[in-house]
Amino acid sequence: MGYFTTTQLFLDITTRLDVKESQKIDKFLTLLDDSKVRENVSKYIKNDTKKGGRPNVNYYRLFATTLYAFAFSKATLRQIEDLCKFDLRYKYLMRNETPTFSTICKFIDKIIYPEREDLFSKIIKCICNKMNISTKTIYIDGTKFEANANKYKYVWKPLTFHERLSKSCCALINKYNLLENSVDEKYISSKTIGYAISHIKEKNLSPKNSKNLMKALNNMLLKIIEYEEKEQLCGPNRNSYYKTDTDATAMCLKADYYSGLGSNMHAAYNIQVGICEGIPVSYLCTQSRADLHDFIDVLDKFYNIFGYYPANVAADAGYGSLENYKFLKEHDIKSFVKYQTREGNVSGRYPDCFRLDENGKYVCLNNVIGEIVKLDNRHPKKANSVFIKFEGCLSCNFMPYCKRFMRNLDENFKIFEVVEDFVQLKQEAENNLLSKEGIEIRVNRSIQAEGVYGDLKQSYLFTRFRRRGMEEVTSEIMLHLLGYAIRKLFRFFETNKKCNFRSAPSDLEPEKFKKPSAKKLAKKGSKQRHKQYKD
Repeated sequence: MGYFTTTQLFLDITTRLDVKESQKIDKFLTLLDDSKVRENVSKYIKNDTKKGGRPNVNYYRLFATTLYAFAFSKATLRQIEDLCKFDLRYKYLMRNETPTFSTICKFIDKIIYPEREDLFSKIIKCICNKMNISTKTIYIDGTKFEANANKYKYVWKPLTFHERLSKSCCALINKYNLLENSVDEKYISSKTIGYAISHIKEKNLSPKNSKNLMKALNNMLLKIIEYEEKEQLCGPNRNSYYKTDTDATAMCLKADYYSGLGSNMHAAYNIQVGICEGIPVSYLCTQSRADLHDFIDVLDKFYNIFGYYPANVAADAGYGSLENYKFLKEHDIKSFVKYQTREGNVSGRYPDCFRLDENGKYVCLNNVIGEIVKLDNRHPKKANSVFIKFEGCLSCNFMPYCKRFMRNLDENFKIFEVVEDFVQLKQEAENNLLSKEGIEIRVNRSIQAEGVYGDLKQSYLFTRFRRRGMEEVTSEIMLHLLGYAIRKLFRFFETNKKCNFRSAPSDLEPEKFKKPSAKKLAKKGSKQRHKQYKD
């Protein structure tokens, strides 16, 4: 008798899904019905009749199964195929149908990719209504995920080489006067070189010179065409791309598994997400190496989904620009967006040299009020800026810090170039951040915004995309974010409670900046100035 083999049973024991689990899945399917995503799926179903051959897979069940897989597994195509064969939950969702990985791949390419914006919008709105999620405050943050590209296969935008070759080419064209009224181009085009080559025969050059000139211009033409192709792939807003994924950009990642933190370039995409009460309600996939210019697009996508802008917006210092502050002001959104020098003001280690007081006047670290002046011998470097002059610097203890970037310290004044709108909007954001509401929002931002990325990267080990190309990568991150929201929804089904986030105590006082030490700042300023002007 075998110890590991079992005896043959006359009747198979049927395995059924747990009742509680089936009830949660039924609620999830009901939510998909309520969201009306069937309208998006039904557009791609030609007919329901079976005319022989392999039976058609039910697209509605397959869509629900795909979302469920992105919520509770690593969601590779072959893994979803195995789950549909052996996991009771997926067998329950598919009604014992077993799609192959190629069928799932075709379904994602055919339906989810083109319909991703509408699918995300409908499902997220339905989840927010079901869980009673407040969209009053949105927390925006970004991170970089590695692309599915090979190591060191990136190509830099060849602007410098293009410019150098253009000088040589223009010099050659002008030397033989191949083009009339020719102007030296910084980046000469292949079309210009082609015109020049077509005029060589008209110049009656010797056969040897004509041959050499033709050969030189043809070689330049081939190189310029190569440069133009690379520049076109890069586009106007980035300087690199990868050979195996031309939409991926070379970026430094926080976790660098090759040789330390941020020391190597990797193919990556920049992902921006807006979160309300722990639920991702807006997302954006870009090629930007910084977060600064993606802020408005995230809010616009929020508006496209819900039809209105949120009342409050919280974000870190990577989004603190004049353009972003103006956008919030124009749309009546309360700003809790930090600016880049805020950390120095909070700690008192590197504070701003001046600020706006309660009366709207410019006050320096020594509490001296500055005045707007006009200078005849100096032009502003920034648009819509003015010059602010502070007197009495020679008797001020903060003078070495305020003049740390100046060579001459003999003047009894200091002039700053200021964009008034930017200073006023930063001060409004600062007042909001220091208030009781601002303290609560700042704490919750670190919990909610960072929590989404932490869960994706640590709990579900999603650190690298499996698909290539901007369209496919955008759809993949959309599915992962929907899966994250569905996990929150199932937790809500179990406990009937939303996630608890920090609420400010009733006796909490508004925060105040630490008073800067003149002695420490003067020492830092002198050391920094000596390092800069040590000669």
